[in-house]
Amino acid sequence: MCRMARPRKPLLSRDRIVDTARALVDSEGLAAVSTRRLAAELGVSGPSLYNHFRTKDEILEAVADTVSAKVDLSMFDADDVRDWRAALHDWALSYRAALTEHPHVVPVLARGPGRRPSGLRVADAVFGAMVRAGWPPAQATYIGALMRYFVTGSALGSFARGFVDDEAAYDPADYPHLGQAHLLADHQEKVDEGAFETGLRALLDGLGCQYEAGGYAGRRAG
Repeated sequence: MCRMARPRKPLLSRDRIVDTARALVDSEGLAAVSTRRLAAELGVSGPSLYNHFRTKDEILEAVADTVSAKVDLSMFDADDVRDWRAALHDWALSYRAALTEHPHVVPVLARGPGRRPSGLRVADAVFGAMVRAGWPPAQATYIGALMRYFVTGSALGSFARGFVDDEAAYDPADYPHLGQAHLLADHQEKVDEGAFETGLRALLDGLGCQYEAGGYAGRRAG
């Protein structure tokens, strides 16, 4: 009589560990991730994780890099027809979309790319595109930093959700201009996206003024 084969557990891999850690971060936040918790979720012993990652921080860095990998960089290709302003605009939208999909990972991403491959590809693409457009290397570095501050800052929280939906909390005697503040939370997406787009266009307009004043257009790479 043949014995039925016992079902095999999926082999432990870096991808399985990272996918499980990302799901934990998305649902419960960074504090939920520990080697003990991950091992339990994966159905393995804790020490087996160390065959793939030395520390919990390495796991979180890998999770963050999967988010960076979702950011569209095609607008920075040398053969893309968009100018530097349109490229930064479209990239910022993609960047923010990736971060808002995984908001609990933002504090890790905000620290910078470190050694993360996808994060470094993002930094390299932005810097290279700005230099090709004629920006001096120092200014290209500042632009990359500025855009990271702006996008990650926008993804750290919601302005609209910062107001409670209780009209009584905004007594006109104390807050004469906040009579509609209790409605903001119901329009979170519209308010937050509108604020981001307004800020992004103002930022790019300011950079455009600097670009023209500096005469950088004549320095564009052929």
